[in-house]
Amino acid sequence: MTHSLEALRASPNALSPHYSAFRVRERLLLTGHSHQAWPDVGFEGQKQAWLDAAAHADGKWSLVAERVDRVAEGYRALMGDCDGDITLDTNTHSLVIRFLSALPLRDRPRIVTTDGEFHTIRRQLDRMAEEGLEVVKVPAAPVGTLSERVAAEVDDRTAAVMMSSVLFATGLVVPDLPVAAQAAAREGAEVLIDSYHSLGAVPFTLRGMQEAFVVGGGYKYLQLGEGNCALRVPPDCALRPVLTGWFSEFAELADARVPGEVRYGRGAARFAGSTYDPTSAYRGAAVLDFFDQHGLRPDFLRLVSLHQVGLLLDRFRGLDLDPSVVRVQTEVPPEGRGGFLALEAQDAAGLFERLLERGVRTDYRDTVLRFGPAPYLCDDQIVEAMEMLGAVVRS
Repeated sequence: MTHSLEALRASPNALSPHYSAFRVRERLLLTGHSHQAWPDVGFEGQKQAWLDAAAHADGKWSLVAERVDRVAEGYRALMGDCDGDITLDTNTHSLVIRFLSALPLRDRPRIVTTDGEFHTIRRQLDRMAEEGLEVVKVPAAPVGTLSERVAAEVDDRTAAVMMSSVLFATGLVVPDLPVAAQAAAREGAEVLIDSYHSLGAVPFTLRGMQEAFVVGGGYKYLQLGEGNCALRVPPDCALRPVLTGWFSEFAELADARVPGEVRYGRGAARFAGSTYDPTSAYRGAAVLDFFDQHGLRPDFLRLVSLHQVGLLLDRFRGLDLDPSVVRVQTEVPPEGRGGFLALEAQDAAGLFERLLERGVRTDYRDTVLRFGPAPYLCDDQIVEAMEMLGAVVRS
């Protein structure tokens, strides 16, 4: 079953019946860039995890592996049908610190990043800087030249470049990522791309940067809920991350080993953790199947996002509000925006609270008010939410 853009614009939206638990027809949920509603099939997946545990006890893990493989292949497709290995974990922080622990920081004590990274990367690097790591933060604005400016900072002391494909605070797409990746490759440095705000909103590709690590998650646009994050590891990676779990050599535990030897498994196991709650994998697999069944693939989701964010922008401009109160944060062409509209407002917190009182769920970061649509919203809901902002500002 596939849907046209017109079917999703209509009232009621053609997808909305599949989100009955979240009551998406009745609510103005403009938090699609942060926490989208989950389709009802996700609940069925969670129940199946319990039932399999009840039926099979410790024998459930072969069934768990099927769901894990399904989620991993889902991420592979979302990352442009990339090659390499896909390691899953419950959050991106676990995966980022394993990546950092694999770097030769004694010999190359320098990380090049931007000042627009999400707190997963930002906080960890700030703390490591306190311990002597040299962290270079390239200003994220203007975004049009960000990749070139990052590339210019890479030298032979650089262990890694760490940057996003879409900036979490502004929703702006970072162009020319291969420029930064190729500069790192020339100097022998690794690259990690945070694709969290791309996957499900902006098609992602590794073209021109096949040696990059990529981290991403399903809590936002993919509707997978908590516990479903992924790290793409380049083919034939030989790095030895310090911070791994016993699953990294799970397949080799029965083999003879040299005392004190630390072994690494093949493929996705190289960066693996340890025992985890498999419920998220059941839910994730069910939702990914739902996406496939309804034709919610990257190119189509991008069409939906461009239309919905464009509609928000058009309606906001039509409100003709005082720009000293609230304005579009950055003017860029439509293709330069990701999955939400960022509005600059000194009282973003106050606007958020007053919108919430009127039943419109948004979110904010400092002075940025964010409106994030989702594929299950109809045009009328998007228009109503933006008109509510006009009423709040004028009142």
